[in-house]
Amino acid sequence: MPRAERIAFVTPRFSEQATIGGAETLIKNLALRAAKAGRKVTLLTTCAQDHFTWENSIPPGRTTVDGIDVEYFPVDEDRDLETFLRAQNAICAQGAYTEEDEEAWMRNNVNSRALNEHLRKHGDAYDRIVMGPYLFGLIYYAAHIHPQKTLLVPCLHDEPFAWLRIMQSLFDHVSGFLFNTEPEQELARRLFDVPPGKCAVVGMGLEPFDADPKAFAARHGLSEPYIMYAGRREPLKGTPLLLDYMRTFRERTGEDIRLVFTGSGPIEAAPELEPFILDVGFVSEEEKREAMAGALAFVHPSVNESLGIVLLEAWLARVPALVHARGAVLRWQCEQSGGGLWFRHYPDFEEELRLLIDQPELRKQLAASGRAYVENTYSWTAVEQRLFAALDQ
Repeated sequence: MPRAERIAFVTPRFSEQATIGGAETLIKNLALRAAKAGRKVTLLTTCAQDHFTWENSIPPGRTTVDGIDVEYFPVDEDRDLETFLRAQNAICAQGAYTEEDEEAWMRNNVNSRALNEHLRKHGDAYDRIVMGPYLFGLIYYAAHIHPQKTLLVPCLHDEPFAWLRIMQSLFDHVSGFLFNTEPEQELARRLFDVPPGKCAVVGMGLEPFDADPKAFAARHGLSEPYIMYAGRREPLKGTPLLLDYMRTFRERTGEDIRLVFTGSGPIEAAPELEPFILDVGFVSEEEKREAMAGALAFVHPSVNESLGIVLLEAWLARVPALVHARGAVLRWQCEQSGGGLWFRHYPDFEEELRLLIDQPELRKQLAASGRAYVENTYSWTAVEQRLFAALDQ
């Protein structure tokens, strides 16, 4: 088959500078690399930036960003939010819901008739259409327009939505899949009986960097050691559990360990823990890397990931990882790299964090193994080879 020269990437949100979500960042970076390699790339997205309100905050239209054409389409504003939330709550509770409820959830999800109309009219202009993640009505309906040339980047987790019967149609129709990790691919094969020949594990590339391990603490007046979390603060990411564990750890051990957060979302900590939390919110990439470099450990307690991008960044910052054992992908990344430890429950967490505090040589060893793994497996040279092989097959 000839090389895929004209590629459309479809994702619910796009930002020229700010990081607005792991899946969106992944697809944006794959699009940028394809353009840099000489492919003609168009990125189709919505006018929304806020993943809570999905308000159309960017004017519709076309612009050019780093060699790719970006076209913004409005999110449908006539969805029935009450119907959507009622169906979603039933799905999340894994309670009684029907196929009609699933269809209502998808119809009233984040959708864009304007974007879908563009694909209907101009789909022939693209050799491949790459889209994701799987959770959105926008992706579900767009994938059915030109399925024979559509590749799905599902960013699949073992969560209630993955078990919906309606998702079988999505996974049956597309021509192929770009997975982030082997565990994600294995989950898709278990849930949807995806043929091996339609699968490729690609991931996302990262550039090595060096960061000053003292700069963040000096900037914020931190004299105590700290562990760090970066990303959204919500139950699915495990941040309430992390707050509970840190409160217990400080009480039981007497260790004066602080907790640093970057990212967005509420932090609902016990009053006795609040004075020992530093929340810097959204920061520049440089400051995030400096915060990572100065940490005792990067803690990623999520059990719902298809690729731990911030985990890879932490290893590049020469910091060991501490992850939840039920997070299949993050644990797999630690097993493959030798760059981190994983906890099943609080006793594990306490023992492992104490190890990282008391054994600086262990910290260095884990961090060095993690960095070597990222430089080998997630260099852009390696990722581009996997990406272009999948696009051109």
